[in-house]
Amino acid sequence: MLRLEKRPNPSKLWLYGTPVMAVILTMIVGGMLFATMGKDPFEVIRTIFWDPLFGEFAFYLRGQLLVKAGPLILIAIGLALGFRAGIWNIGAEGQYIMGAICGAAVGLAVYPTESRWIYPAMVIAGAFGGWAWAMIPAILKTRFHTNEILVSLMLVYVAQTILAKASTGFLKNPEGMGFPGSRNFSSYPAAANPELIAGSGIHWGVVTALAVAGVAWVLLSRHIIGFQIRLSGQAPRAARFHGVNPSKLVVLCMGLSGALAGLAGLFEVTGPAGQITIDFNVGYGFTAIIVAFLGRLNPIGIVFAGVLMALTYVGGEMASTNLGLPSATIQVFQGMLLFFLLGVDVLTNYRIRTFMGGK
Repeated sequence: MLRLEKRPNPSKLWLYGTPVMAVILTMIVGGMLFATMGKDPFEVIRTIFWDPLFGEFAFYLRGQLLVKAGPLILIAIGLALGFRAGIWNIGAEGQYIMGAICGAAVGLAVYPTESRWIYPAMVIAGAFGGWAWAMIPAILKTRFHTNEILVSLMLVYVAQTILAKASTGFLKNPEGMGFPGSRNFSSYPAAANPELIAGSGIHWGVVTALAVAGVAWVLLSRHIIGFQIRLSGQAPRAARFHGVNPSKLVVLCMGLSGALAGLAGLFEVTGPAGQITIDFNVGYGFTAIIVAFLGRLNPIGIVFAGVLMALTYVGGEMASTNLGLPSATIQVFQGMLLFFLLGVDVLTNYRIRTFMGGK
């Protein structure tokens, strides 16, 4: 018979080994899934994880990995700050959408004006849009003690409705011959987020994501706010005795995560996506939850986890194109990663013991 026995202290071996084990288990079980679909599991795994890094078109695809990883890293770092404090913002997808809408609205409002201040204003508006959307569950939690998980999640569907209205209504391209969607920012240089290195796809969103990772690491490891965040998550009562105000911490963490998600949305809509459309959101806000936990809620770990998750996007697209793999299968594959991560993570705080059963 087996049972779980709580460890006196968390295991450092499993703390850092859990992500590796989760990836290995995902590959094994994912390979079994691919095999049941009539696909060669080794070929699919190679296409997803190897070809984007070392395949024939690796030089181009490596840049695309960073482009895909950028929004995931930005959103995941914001989420990690809250998660480490015991504040569960599950609605980053909605904040991502609202950041894109607010930032795009500022740029489209002054079209076709050319000014170097337009894009900075859009960046500020994007961050503000995400921040404002995150403030709704934050204020409801601090004033009325609502559950931030449910409120932030439900607001995702409200944001999706606003996105549909923006695409077909107040941000619709008047010269689009009736098709839904805003003007394309690639044809509006003052409001575009162009490549910084020709042919790489890398834009300001990628640079910002890496810079934010560095700042977040310093904040968590060297600043008093980071200490308060970590203390609140590990020992809430001790945090109160230390003078930490729980309500202020909720507003701070929710605001930061919302602003970073809004920035990710702004950089995406003015860069790779190019315009506001009904299906602009692609699930980055939800996938970033996996990235945050895969990176152990550590900003540096999140950077590597974001690149790994980007591999499943880029490699998954290659597998869909070259091997005829349904795109929904890649989403299942990503879900497996979170499932195994949470499952194996139990071993960080518990050990498996055997015992003899009896009456």
